Amino acid sequence: MHGYGPMPQQPTTSRPSPATLTTVRVILVALTVLSCGLLGWAPMLRLAIVTRRPRDWFLLVVVLALTIGLFAFIMATPDDPDQMSDAAALFMMLWILGLLAGVITYYLYAEIRHYNTLGAPAPYSTPVHPAPPLPYQQQHLAPHQQPQQHQPQPQQHQQPNPYTAPTTPPTPTPAPQRLDQVRAELDELSDYLRKENKDSRDGEGR
Repeated sequence: MHGYGPMPQQPTTSRPSPATLTTVRVILVALTVLSCGLLGWAPMLRLAIVTRRPRDWFLLVVVLALTIGLFAFIMATPDDPDQMSDAAALFMMLWILGLLAGVITYYLYAEIRHYNTLGAPAPYSTPVHPAPPLPYQQQHLAPHQQPQQHQPQPQQHQQPNPYTAPTTPPTPTPAPQRLDQVRAELDELSDYLRKENKDSRDGEGR
């Protein structure tokens, strides 16, 4: 039983190159055809070793039994073809053709399918995410979480930093009445200066 997290990956069998697989298949099929089915157990033996499935081992035993029976039937027939009956010749021909077709077809199909499954990504390699909590768990967790939400946190008073320069408050802008008062004072001052200048000129003229 595993906890949360990705599942452990199973070890995968290394896949041979396509050229190697094609060469092996051609050799085994050629041996089966040239031997008239007597070496049909060879590709089945390779298939059983590669796939390691009980069904392939069982079929290997069946092919061996059919091969032994075919060999015994050939040895029991007379050496002279003229002495062999037509029924015996037809039966032997059907036996050989059936063995060849069955072995070659199943061997190629099963081996190609086996290596195609090895090339596909494994379904258990994806990471497993934890399941969300059930409603029953949410109801029991809610009362425990509510007191924590209402607890006031103590206010943290920020201490002044002695290395920072104090900031001066902005100077307030003068009100409109203050501007009018300053303007009136300036007008009075200009009038006074004009009057002084006029008096000084009159004194010099006398």
